[in-house]
Amino acid sequence: MTNDSPAPPPPSLYDYVAVIVKHRRLIAGVTLASTVISIIVVLLLPSIYTAKAMIIPSEEDKGVMGAMMAQLGGINGIAGIAGAGLRPTKSDLYVTMLKSETLMDPIIDRFKLMNLYETKFRTDVYKSLDKNVTIKAGKKDGVITIAVDDKNPKRSADIANAYVEELGKLAARLNMNSAGSNREYLEERLSAARGDLARAEDALKAFQARNKAISITDQAKASIEGIAGLRAQLAAQEVSLNTLRAQFTDASQEVKTAKTAVSNLRAQISRMEAGGGASSSIPSIGNVPEIGKEYLRLVREFKTQETLVGLLTSQYEVAKLSESRDVAPFQVLQKAKVPERRSKPVRSKFVAIAFTLALASSCAYVLVKDSIQK
Repeated sequence: MTNDSPAPPPPSLYDYVAVIVKHRRLIAGVTLASTVISIIVVLLLPSIYTAKAMIIPSEEDKGVMGAMMAQLGGINGIAGIAGAGLRPTKSDLYVTMLKSETLMDPIIDRFKLMNLYETKFRTDVYKSLDKNVTIKAGKKDGVITIAVDDKNPKRSADIANAYVEELGKLAARLNMNSAGSNREYLEERLSAARGDLARAEDALKAFQARNKAISITDQAKASIEGIAGLRAQLAAQEVSLNTLRAQFTDASQEVKTAKTAVSNLRAQISRMEAGGGASSSIPSIGNVPEIGKEYLRLVREFKTQETLVGLLTSQYEVAKLSESRDVAPFQVLQKAKVPERRSKPVRSKFVAIAFTLALASSCAYVLVKDSIQK
């Protein structure tokens, strides 16, 4: 019968300390050498300066579309319906624009960054800018910060300010193009509405020439004017909806809100038209002769086209004003200044990390070596 030998006790903290003390010269030498090397390396590293610019995106009302909705809302209280949801934040959009090649190209050309970064291909400069330029938007306040790292402190500030300047140019240009498209569409729609107005006016005059005198009630006249105004607003709202569809998808909140406004107007018109009877298309006219009904239909068509032309004319003027406007849709919160101190490398931190790693590595080395030897 054999007796199992007892397992050796695990090493204690004292054993570890004894091993470290035993090899203290090796540990001290490795740590000192690593620290000296880290000091030499950090002194050879170039100083990097960081300049920061900050902008606040303006919460606009979509330019032309906001003015259109305001006009329609002022006439029939649609602002609360159609204007809701038309003020999304633009911070994410501007961050994407700032990181786009379209915006970086003029900066690369202005500061001759291809020569500065010693690259043959522009794609390499894009990568260098992505590495040296940090662009982020605040989650709570939406403020966009543009931080540029560069060896030259003045150049870092100039590039940061150039980003802000080029963003303003790009945003104004895109807004101008959008306003131009809206203006062209409104111009065509206004021309067609004026033609319809002229035809409605001619038809009404011809009817009045054939039928010298026609008597209708004041209530019928008031109803005709009311329904004509609503029909004109509906047509103008449909124009706004088509303009929104050219800029957004049907799933966007803007288009959904405009669709709701159109549906509400149609329902209101249906209720008013039903006031004269289930089969009547003339609202609240009572029992009038057929010739009177025909006259009212012509008056309604004329009033509708007349009001529509007025609404479209106002929208067209707004579109022209927006197209001619060349203002950046954001405010500069902080212009980049030439940094006075370098941002990196933090030499004391670098040396401290090197010292700690060297000390820990050398201690671990002697402990593992002693364990293997035993």
